[in-house]
Amino acid sequence: MSKNLEAYFSKSEEERIVFAIQEAEAMTSGEIRVHISQKSSEDALVTTKLLFDELRMFNTKDRNAVLIHISLASKTFAIYGDEGIHQIVHENFWEETRNKMLQHFVKHDLVEGICEGVKYVGEQLKTHYPFQKNDINELSDDISYD
Repeated sequence: MSKNLEAYFSKSEEERIVFAIQEAEAMTSGEIRVHISQKSSEDALVTTKLLFDELRMFNTKDRNAVLIHISLASKTFAIYGDEGIHQIVHENFWEETRNKMLQHFVKHDLVEGICEGVKYVGEQLKTHYPFQKNDINELSDDISYD
């Protein structure tokens, strides 16, 4: 982690994002992660897919993990879902999620945009992958940085 990125969010902002992830995951067996990068990305979706693999997010039982990746350097972001979720969400789901987040980003409210995206993804995951009594948290809820 870059010291610069560790301090990008205040402690309360970071806690708010982690809480949004935990709240969303309390409704679903799906997994959601947020990654913040200082690296520039020419193609946000390609970079996010690569990062998804690097973070080994495909290691979920139902292949239902979603990564929200934000590049601060290039001011781009993408949302990528594993094959289990990608195959069942409606065609415009990823664009709708992106648009909900973008509404806040253009107002310079990164935290609210992230939380809104996490919430929306959680609602969709709940529809297809409701929380099960024996569900375990397969991936960290903490924000990852590079």
